[in-house]
Amino acid sequence: MDPNEKELYNSILIVVAVIAAIMIYFIISIIRQQRRYRLVTQQKIKAEITTLENERRRIAADLHDEVGPLLSAVKLQINNIDGQDELETELIRKSSMHIDDIIRKMREISNDLLPNVLVRKGLVAAIKDFLGKLKNTSGLEIEFEHSEPIRFETSLEVNVYRIVQEITHNAIKHSGASHLSIRLLITPAMLRLATEDNGNGFNLEEVRKTKNGLGLLNLQSRTDVMSGDFHCESENGKGTKYLFEIPL
Repeated sequence: MDPNEKELYNSILIVVAVIAAIMIYFIISIIRQQRRYRLVTQQKIKAEITTLENERRRIAADLHDEVGPLLSAVKLQINNIDGQDELETELIRKSSMHIDDIIRKMREISNDLLPNVLVRKGLVAAIKDFLGKLKNTSGLEIEFEHSEPIRFETSLEVNVYRIVQEITHNAIKHSGASHLSIRLLITPAMLRLATEDNGNGFNLEEVRKTKNGLGLLNLQSRTDVMSGDFHCESENGKGTKYLFEIPL
């Protein structure tokens, strides 16, 4: 190779090296920007979910600690009223029954906002309690298998509980399923939640584009704030499978 060719060859190598360095710099910059964007988005979603759950907790506490005792006091006062005739006595009795219905409904709402059993006994007990209440009213056969119960931090327990609620309600209201299996496997490193129903299924891509895709978005958002992975498999007429893997 003569000196001119060698100089040209070295020049080309330098140019290629500079272009490669620039490309690598931009690729790294794009990757870092995407990571920062994902982190900011995840933090924003986490803040929104945390705010939502805190508001639910506050409302549940207000219903339980303030409205409940107030209604009980009103009922006691009504029951102490002596009716002057049968009509007034019957009116007092019906008013007392209506207050009982309001108190019962209020307790149901308070429990939906933040189940007491979730706070006191943990995730597995709360899921059992939730599914037990649906057993005789939903017409859906639900199978729940789980590892030995242990306690987690409150935010994780709440998010996994809400995920189970969302999937169960979808199976009852939309899927036409007669059977739903829920499996909760807990290892030292991973919490794995797998569900499967025998319902109508759906076209995953089409649902993501419609308002019905909000349920999937909620599932994905709660999984993201726990730094987990979310997978969904569904086809028309073949039921739906969900898999959540949450690192501990």
